[in-house]
Amino acid sequence: MRLILSAILAWLFATIPASAQNFDFPAGFKSQDIATNGATIHVRTGGKGPAVVLLHGYGETGDMWIPMAADLARDHFVIVPDLRGLGLSSKPAGGFDKKTQAGDLAGVLAELHVTRIDLVTHDIGNMVGFAFAAQHPDQVRAFALIDAPVPGIGPWEEILKNPLLWHFRFGGPDMERLVAGRERIYLDRFWNEFSADPAHFTEAARRHYAALYALPGAMHSGFAQFAAFDQDAIDNRAWLATGARLPMPILGVGGEKSFGSTMAEVMRAAAPNVQTAIVHGSGHWIMEENPVETTRIIRAFLESVQ
Repeated sequence: MRLILSAILAWLFATIPASAQNFDFPAGFKSQDIATNGATIHVRTGGKGPAVVLLHGYGETGDMWIPMAADLARDHFVIVPDLRGLGLSSKPAGGFDKKTQAGDLAGVLAELHVTRIDLVTHDIGNMVGFAFAAQHPDQVRAFALIDAPVPGIGPWEEILKNPLLWHFRFGGPDMERLVAGRERIYLDRFWNEFSADPAHFTEAARRHYAALYALPGAMHSGFAQFAAFDQDAIDNRAWLATGARLPMPILGVGGEKSFGSTMAEVMRAAAPNVQTAIVHGSGHWIMEENPVETTRIIRAFLESVQ
């Protein structure tokens, strides 16, 4: 299956101008596929030092982190997975609840012999990271979450009322048929509506990610990520009901034109030690819209944690 997916991806990228193919991780990074927990997770690793994991969200893949990975690899061992079902990871039939995907990350870390991490997440990556931190608090030294809610945590129900989040309930076989072969049309809506300036999400990036989301099973997996939110909310509320809280320092990061300080508000419902930061001039797509400031914010936070 991996050979088939790689062949399809190579064919898709063959139609893209060379200028759109600048999505290589820095020299010294390596890629590998780690079989764990009923999935095969595509992972890039590079650098030396304390481990930091970067988890992506919907509409992108681990490739979104390339500028930050290049910076952090100067003094960190950087681990960048593709979430199950997305990017170059396998497309299993199920397991898209975030507790299961936290198990994917646990398996990746075990394979890499990493026992303690800093965790930096965006969008759906926030939800997977939260589940991992809740299950393995002793393994997370510091946790930065960027511009997306966490199911069942804080003002989740109020956030769901935002009409821009219509896609949380958009899924199923008919919806998959509607977007089949039209992945770019569907994804453009997200890249445009969630940007401070859609021009900052470049044509090169749009073509790159649209090709990855056109891989067999990728759109189904994306819809499944959203469909699992109800279960994720149940799981997270059950965890909160035990009186547990995340003990590590937390940074809630929001785009100025997107989540803003709400990210910290969300996390204060689940953790006592929460700081906030704003990425100026950015909407949701922080690594496309303002990668320099986003990287500076994350580096400063990680360096501040003793």
